[in-house]
Amino acid sequence: MVASAATVRVLIGKVGFDPHDRGILVLAQGLRNAGMEVIFTGKFQTAEEVVAAAMQESADVIALSDHCGVMRLIARDVLAELERHGATEICVVAGGIIPEEDKPALEAMGVTGNYGMGTPMEKIVGHIVERVSRRARAPETG
Repeated sequence: MVASAATVRVLIGKVGFDPHDRGILVLAQGLRNAGMEVIFTGKFQTAEEVVAAAMQESADVIALSDHCGVMRLIARDVLAELERHGATEICVVAGGIIPEEDKPALEAMGVTGNYGMGTPMEKIVGHIVERVSRRARAPETG
């Protein structure tokens, strides 16, 4: 099954003490304008809260945002929580201020996108749709 923007549910998470929300609000509106269903949990969440909300909302994607340069730590905690709950089918994408040297590690963890400020919304939307489509096409394991 190939996903379309209209079939994608994205949960946006702000894990930690990062108070910046302008980018995440722009992202939420852009994804909604593309037809996606967007759930924003608000600022100052824990990895546990973000994953619990994603599971409760049947999210296809968790979009993480960070402007403090600690996305590797945030992603590690969110991925560990997804693993703990057996919810690794939920895709994780990231954006914000991500040091270039952290991007290969994030990709290796399975966190994709890793977009910075000024990334065109069409690129982000296309990436999310592709991630969900790839997941839907992946053969069942186990």
